Amino acid sequence: MPADKLLNTVLQYLQDVHDDAKTNQIVGTTTHLLTQLSNPLNLGVLTSQLLTAPAIWQRDDGLRTAIRVVGVYSTAATRVHDDQEKNAQRKGPREGGGLRCEDWTRAVVQGADDRSRRWQHLLVLTGVLLGMEGNDRHALSRGLRNKVEMAIVTAANLALESYAHDGALAGSCIVMGLNFALPLLSDFHKAQLDGDTLLRLTIWTMTGVEGFHGGQFLDDVSRDTSQTPEGTVVWSSQAPSFRYLQELESRPLMANMGPTSKLAALAVLQAADTRSVLQAQDILLEFSHRVLTAWQQNKLSELDPAVESTILSADTMQTTRPLLWQLLRKLLFATVVTLQAVVSRSLLDPHMLNEAVAYRTAAKSLHILRNLYFISCRDGNSAFQVYEFTYLTSIDVLSRNATACEDYLKSAQPNGYTVSQAHHLKRTLDLFYLNVAEHLPLALSTEACEALVVVPATAYLSHVGPMSPSMVEVFESAHSAVLSVFSCPQHGPITIQMAPFYIVRLFESFPHQISSRQFRVAFKTVMQVVSPPFPIAATEPHLSETLLEMLRSAIGNASTARLPPSSNATSANNSLDAAEDVLSEQSSLALTLVDSLPFLPLPLLEEWLTVATQTVNSISDLMLRRTAQRRFQDLLVSGEMDVERAAVAVTWWGTKGGRELFLYGAAPEQTMMSGALVSNDMASKL
Repeated sequence: MPADKLLNTVLQYLQDVHDDAKTNQIVGTTTHLLTQLSNPLNLGVLTSQLLTAPAIWQRDDGLRTAIRVVGVYSTAATRVHDDQEKNAQRKGPREGGGLRCEDWTRAVVQGADDRSRRWQHLLVLTGVLLGMEGNDRHALSRGLRNKVEMAIVTAANLALESYAHDGALAGSCIVMGLNFALPLLSDFHKAQLDGDTLLRLTIWTMTGVEGFHGGQFLDDVSRDTSQTPEGTVVWSSQAPSFRYLQELESRPLMANMGPTSKLAALAVLQAADTRSVLQAQDILLEFSHRVLTAWQQNKLSELDPAVESTILSADTMQTTRPLLWQLLRKLLFATVVTLQAVVSRSLLDPHMLNEAVAYRTAAKSLHILRNLYFISCRDGNSAFQVYEFTYLTSIDVLSRNATACEDYLKSAQPNGYTVSQAHHLKRTLDLFYLNVAEHLPLALSTEACEALVVVPATAYLSHVGPMSPSMVEVFESAHSAVLSVFSCPQHGPITIQMAPFYIVRLFESFPHQISSRQFRVAFKTVMQVVSPPFPIAATEPHLSETLLEMLRSAIGNASTARLPPSSNATSANNSLDAAEDVLSEQSSLALTLVDSLPFLPLPLLEEWLTVATQTVNSISDLMLRRTAQRRFQDLLVSGEMDVERAAVAVTWWGTKGGRELFLYGAAPEQTMMSGALVSNDMASKL
């Protein structure tokens, strides 16, 4: 059928609403027609009619309509470009309508007239830019591309002014159109976008009906989750909530949540009014709180990941649960990407550098991360740079002010410390609290530090029940929080009071409740804070040697059996660890003794170098003994000791028998003059 006749047919079909099959046929024909028309006026007419066609816009397809329009013009533009390339290389009949890319682009843009709305223009312009310039096609001249980019920005800004009157679909279409256009816009044109209005719109879109719907899907999941008399937790794949999650996951905006969050981050950085940024953070805080509250009502929140496979039904474990966590991960990533932009701006915006605003912004950011920690703590979901920056920067800002630190810890402080009765979600929130508290003792007063850090941590240190992997993580975090307090010189009274209890508990915990790496770090830290130049060394001068004697006694009674991997898992990047991960209780304690040597008072160092060497040589397992020997050698040559201790170690090694003791297991025999009186088992060496 000739293109002109086909145009009349398509224009007639565009005036009525059709079923899905017919609509798809019309869309396909329209795309084909856009590539075949040779008259620029006809291209303009077709575009103008398409943007007002009931067949497209009066269907209840939501954002799929926006995707369809962008796809039509992107595909058509790509074909026009390809036809131009082919026609330039052949002498036969020309393919397509024969219009050059620039002429075709101008004709289509002319069709975006006053009969349609600005947000619809944005979709057409975005499709044209994608088709002509996407994937490094470079079909347009630099001047025309700049005009198209400027037209996109202008259409977006005009649409942002009126989207509230154009309906919910308009706002979502603006976000979707900019999602596609943003990677192709220059920095100059990005800077022309109305950041304040765009920020409000993108946050609303992410958390609203087309996005995560305020986390209400978790309420639906809670209603459909039940527990059988046998204790099995069931969330059926036939439940309405699961079907809703499938529908939610298939929505265009959900599939493009990554670009949407990047658009929100751009809007945060470009907003002219700081209040818009603070308001966006408040919305994220409220949203994350609703998500956490909804998750707390769900039976799934009570389950430790270690036992999920035994408690969840097979259908739940294999079908419904994976989809839920996939959606929750998207929620986490979108929120954190936006929040990272807020934190970044708080470091540069003069209005946010005000102390009151800066501390409040940092505290809110940490509350948002806490609310979503039940997602980020699983399966390495927090292992991305944006999360680390947001988390650590917020802590850095907060730690500059003691009052701000106290206020935050009080607002996030666990309610009650009955660890044995706490379900998994409470322990997860406690873990986040302890992780943050570990960074703040230096800024806190001694009284606040004891109440807000030591007391919550002690509740977990005193736990003697079974230890799941997640419980071990909280237990080790409690150790780290206490060690952080010990490391602050101004908290010496707490250290003197608590160190004996802590050391006893440390020995009781190893190796069943704490890993070898954590034990070594903990003991080494305590040895450091009870030795000079810390003030406690002056008031309790014998404490360091007492701790070493306790360690020496424990080595004598330690098991020589190798520990399971879960008990001695080490970090490959940790300088305390040797190359091997396999350790026994005996070798772990021996390595702990070696780790402590750089912090001993000078009068004790030579004696304990000998003791450490004898201890290392007494390890019965050859492979484990070699691991400890390599660590001892590394200690002597790596510079871990200061100059004075290194001098003592050199003397011990060279002239006090250290080398022979280490290499041969015995001190050198004493050299005597010829004719000296000796025992029967000793002869002169001269």
